[in-house]
Amino acid sequence: MGSLRRVKRANMKKPTAKLEKLFIYCVTLLLAAMFTIPFLWIILTSVKTEAQIVRIPPEWVPDPLTFENYTRSLTKLPLLTYTKNTLIVVVFFTFGILLSSSLVAYSLSRLKWPDRDLVFYIVVGTLMIPAPVIMIPVFILFKNLDLINTLYPLIVPAFFGNAFFIFLLRQFFMTLPQDLFDAARIDGASEFRCYATIALPLSKPALLTVIIFAGLAAWNDFMGPLIYLSSEDMKTLALGLQSLKAQYITEWGLLMAASSIMTFPVIVAFFFAQRYFIEGITLTGLKH
Repeated sequence: MGSLRRVKRANMKKPTAKLEKLFIYCVTLLLAAMFTIPFLWIILTSVKTEAQIVRIPPEWVPDPLTFENYTRSLTKLPLLTYTKNTLIVVVFFTFGILLSSSLVAYSLSRLKWPDRDLVFYIVVGTLMIPAPVIMIPVFILFKNLDLINTLYPLIVPAFFGNAFFIFLLRQFFMTLPQDLFDAARIDGASEFRCYATIALPLSKPALLTVIIFAGLAAWNDFMGPLIYLSSEDMKTLALGLQSLKAQYITEWGLLMAASSIMTFPVIVAFFFAQRYFIEGITLTGLKH
């Protein structure tokens, strides 16, 4: 009788489990559509004529299909110059964030020194400082250094660490086995060697997560270039696209085409790195 009851209960749970899975799939598809539809609209708008773009009611399928907006955007704007400047900022900004934040995170997680935890709390506390509070002092600093209208103000701050990435890497470093570091120190390894040969190789998921976050932040940054850059040959993509929006007239076809060109590399990069991104977020903060 007992086994019969268990079989009946199991059979009753099966429909409930299927309904739960169906609900989860429906919610997932709905969320995916919410994030996909705007990007799809950008792509479709970029291959429409100006008459189709302003037509009411809006038309999803372009007829006829035209790629004139892409060719015009490449000729009207110096997109290659914008892309070159953006790539320079992204590469050096990401490298600076990775180097400085990992060094500070290693010190706060693996080295023992007075008031280490207090310093960590202060570093994390800086996350609550609004960016506009330090915007003017930093601008005055770079102005006195005669670095306005150069890429240095967008790159140099990265070499002084970032509180969020320091926190992220510190939590990951703390999950690494202590025995590995003790064995290396017994063999005569310096702390920098422990950092370079043990901590970094074992933290690839977290490091790749930092690379993705920092790279996206530098690629999409608009406020920084707006404050520090003025000449056309120094602008980045995010700032350069703003020139397509006039006070009274906006060429939406050109804007959508240029936006598609700017967005496509980010989507491709995330598509290939999503496994490491998810793994880094999942493992950060876990204790072994």
